[in-house]
Amino acid sequence: MSVSILGVRHHGPGSARAVQAELERLRPDVILIEGPPEADALVALAPELEPPVALLAHVPGKASSAAFWPFAGFSPEWQAILYGVAVGVPVRFCDLPASHSLAEPEPEPEPAPGRDPEVVPGSGPEPGADSEGLRVDPIGALAKAAGYDDPERWWEDVVEHRGDTPFEVIAEAMAAVREGHEPDEREARREAYMRKTLRTAIRQGYDRIAVICGAWHVPALTAPLPPAKADDALLRGLPKVKAQLTWVPWTYGRLASWSGYGAGISSPGWYHHLFTAPDRPVERWLAGAAAVLRDEGLPVSSAHVIESVRLAHSLATLRGRPLAGLGEVTEAARAVLCEGDDLAVELIQRRMVVGDRLGHVSDGTPMVPLQRDLREQQRRLKLKPEALDREFGLDLRKPLDLDRSRLLHRLRLLGVEWGVLGQARGKGTFRETWTLQWRPGFDLALVEGAALGITVASAAAQRARDLASAESVTLADLTGLVERCLLADLPEALPEVLAALSAKAALDTDVTHLMAALPAMVRAHRYGDVRGTSAEGLAVIVRSMLDRICVGLPVAVTGLDDEAAAALLGGVDAVHTAVALMSEEPTGPSPEDPTSLREGAAGSAPQELTGSPPAEAAGQETPVVRQASPRSRWLVTLRGVSDRPDLHGLIEGRLTRILLDAGELDDADARMSRAMSRGHAPTRAASWIEGFLGGGGLLLVHDPRLLGLVDTWLTGLDGTQFIDVLPLLRRTFGSFAAPERRAIGERVRSAERAERAGEQDVDEQRAETAARTVLAILGRARIDGRDHG
Repeated sequence: MSVSILGVRHHGPGSARAVQAELERLRPDVILIEGPPEADALVALAPELEPPVALLAHVPGKASSAAFWPFAGFSPEWQAILYGVAVGVPVRFCDLPASHSLAEPEPEPEPAPGRDPEVVPGSGPEPGADSEGLRVDPIGALAKAAGYDDPERWWEDVVEHRGDTPFEVIAEAMAAVREGHEPDEREARREAYMRKTLRTAIRQGYDRIAVICGAWHVPALTAPLPPAKADDALLRGLPKVKAQLTWVPWTYGRLASWSGYGAGISSPGWYHHLFTAPDRPVERWLAGAAAVLRDEGLPVSSAHVIESVRLAHSLATLRGRPLAGLGEVTEAARAVLCEGDDLAVELIQRRMVVGDRLGHVSDGTPMVPLQRDLREQQRRLKLKPEALDREFGLDLRKPLDLDRSRLLHRLRLLGVEWGVLGQARGKGTFRETWTLQWRPGFDLALVEGAALGITVASAAAQRARDLASAESVTLADLTGLVERCLLADLPEALPEVLAALSAKAALDTDVTHLMAALPAMVRAHRYGDVRGTSAEGLAVIVRSMLDRICVGLPVAVTGLDDEAAAALLGGVDAVHTAVALMSEEPTGPSPEDPTSLREGAAGSAPQELTGSPPAEAAGQETPVVRQASPRSRWLVTLRGVSDRPDLHGLIEGRLTRILLDAGELDDADARMSRAMSRGHAPTRAASWIEGFLGGGGLLLVHDPRLLGLVDTWLTGLDGTQFIDVLPLLRRTFGSFAAPERRAIGERVRSAERAERAGEQDVDEQRAETAARTVLAILGRARIDGRDHG
């Protein structure tokens, strides 16, 4: 009976090749691999998968309890799995079960590089804590002893670039580094379970046992092993949960250490290259870098590649390295291929050093129904998950694009932000632009959402219901949720969301909240026409909200300071824009307060009477009162408010402009004249102008009367008053487009020229008559324009 402990770096191409060769030499009859034992049943699926992939362990119904065990094609454990499946040798995982590790409280993050507490296994020989609780970095200690200042470069030189890793030497080195080391509780339990699994394999009669684990653990598994009773005592009474495991796709970007994965490596794309191109790796790498640059339109010739290869090899020789590493090829690419351009180097870094590879799992992999439904829809809609950003322009008039849009919106409700909605190019609400990028964490989100439904549509609908029924939900949240339900085409969830919205709107007495919510509701109502989505019942809520806004606005505009006036002004503009999108058809009285529409006070709706005249006596027919169109209702409210003498100048100016543009005013010049009279402070007049002209100055270009009023008021200010109002005027006119400002200036200039010309012009005909009279008195005659005496 022989036991071979192969200490490796978990993501190392040199270690992977060495494991391949060692397994071929040992011909073991069982292989033990560091990982969760619950995944033993998933090993047989490995040949059908395309790495990078990861084992996902999760606790059903507990979103925060999950862990990943990533594997790349150059991971030694992955190559051991493929070998075992190919030759029919049992492959077992021997680390602490996920049912225990997920039940433990998450450890505090460590300052030294090591295993991410939620993502295992570690990146290499895993660090531990010494007797004083300080973290030990074994690679760093060995590199320092060898005279290297960079642990990664030392490991590459002695292991990754060799391909013939001497496992006995690594075991001796780890034993030296671990001398006097006392593992912490978590590490001790992990190693105790590894030994327990090893003892079990020995008792079962296996003669040749191969163990592949992080090199840090080799001394803990090398004979003589401690008594089994001591390990059993460490493992007794561990907390336990029910864990489920499956394979999920992974990405090289997520494998990189900078992405937040503490067990990662900085250059997965480079390591993939070293593993797949063992012969002439430097030449192949720089040729690939040149191809990347050519794809971006940068001129790179074969001569560039040849010179960059020479430079990389020369740098490696000068530095005493057995092979040019990533540092040398990057410097060579920077100097020769990129000609010192850091942006081009960054392109190579992103495309090649890290890489954009996304793994793939087969249809036979265990999946929750929600994942399987999404996979089928991705296939049907021809939306392939990719690690790189990819932009999609959708035309919602096409059935395929409309279905794609609905799927992406449903996934966003589930917290799967596969697509980011951008600004659509061109006009029209039938276009959407999405940027798609798949991330490994989305699979976990789908697993977490599995309890909501077995399809993406049913899960998204249930998620919408849950959000609508939450106690902390606000009116703004509900209006946004209605939009999201319509975009995602979730008619089964919409009635409950609308009911919650109606109840919340009826209880919310803050008119600013209603004004902020109305535009989203109007847009949502329009989606029924654009997207073919039913929004039945939404029109009633929209009109009810508008009624409440019209009733509450006169109170809301009272006693505002500058900041509050500016905030309210934004709400007024938004509601005015939304009202323009609403149907102009009159409807019946508001269901919440039908009698309020009969009132004649300012802010009430104009009415249309049908049927008999008003009843004066009992028994007469009651007339039917119909509410005016939303636009009329809104404009009547604004007209009533605009006539109030206590308005803030900003609000009064904007209401005047809105009513003027709507054709509801014929005395705008008189109102401006009053606002800028000496009876008002210059700052209030400037605020009025800001409100009136906000959004554009074309009105001053086309209306000389209004321009003249502003000009006369401005030129009549004394020096102190002008300094006071200058910031407000600068802010107002600075918001105009450059052509508008130029046209206003030309108007003022032409008016000044006309005024000066008027002072100098002479009526020749009248002057001729006067000249004859004077000459006659003097006894002179004027013939052909000349005087004759």
